[in-house]
Amino acid sequence: MSVEGSVDMVADPALFVLGSFVIACSATVDRLPRAGESLRAQAFLVEPGGKGLNLAVGARRLGAAVDGLLAIGDDALAALAGPALDRAGLPSGMLHRFSGPTGAGIGFTDATGENCLAVHPGANARLGAAEVRAAAERIARSALVLAQFEAGDEAVAEIFRIARAAGRPTLLNPSPFRIPAPGILADTAILVVNAVEAAAFGAALDVRSPEPWSEEAAEPAAFEALAGALLASGPDLVVVTLGASGALAFEADHPALIQPALPVAAVDTLGAGDAFTAGLAVGLAGGRPLPEALRLAAACGACVVRHKGVFDALPDREAVAALLADAA
Repeated sequence: MSVEGSVDMVADPALFVLGSFVIACSATVDRLPRAGESLRAQAFLVEPGGKGLNLAVGARRLGAAVDGLLAIGDDALAALAGPALDRAGLPSGMLHRFSGPTGAGIGFTDATGENCLAVHPGANARLGAAEVRAAAERIARSALVLAQFEAGDEAVAEIFRIARAAGRPTLLNPSPFRIPAPGILADTAILVVNAVEAAAFGAALDVRSPEPWSEEAAEPAAFEALAGALLASGPDLVVVTLGASGALAFEADHPALIQPALPVAAVDTLGAGDAFTAGLAVGLAGGRPLPEALRLAAACGACVVRHKGVFDALPDREAVAALLADAA
């Protein structure tokens, strides 16, 4: 099956997402602010978000059955979570309520589509091993378990331990970035990082890696040493996303795969990485060969950058099929 000709999955997989729910605020500005500077914004958007929610919504719109854990607080922002899950076709049982604030974030996007952002985890930081263990049977029934770092190490380590004990593959996107604990990395089957995160890994592991967005960073050879070190730490697959330069995929004893970015006019790059990861997860869990899963992932990321915001921009199968037909 060729991804260019169809976006039907080989099978509609069941994914479990250790998530995060965040009320995401984004401002559009001519350029990113400097320290101490106030700028006039051309637009301002408030929407349900968080890397975990984005992964869950992105996968669901591609046809996957999605379950998971999302933490919310008991403040006014928490009331936005239930309707967001309803709109996305996600089960309300994903929500776990704690006392205290719901997660929230703010992002800036400049005239070129580049962005920067900060996230306060709120209730997401309180999701721990006990809540994960309570969902162990649901986790074990999934085809792939996904986690990101808006959840804490305790929760990530526990869900990956349960998944691997049940023979289920795991995918980690360590963003917002911190170096994963060795046990987490050992239980990670698929590691997805962007160029900035790859450089941080390289510095921490004392392994050569290119400066983000340098010309060298588009070359597979520049990441080979880092990919080798990461593969030796546990993952079977390391994927490095490079924005407009596409993505690279590394497996042990295989040549690197290069996935070019699909040509679109970028309006807002917030959420592009989450859309890419959701597409990659659905493709691999649904039985696609890696090159096809990478192209599906690239199409999902390209769909998102054409629009302001993330929640409504995460594509369904029809949107992905239309973009791939245009790119053919």
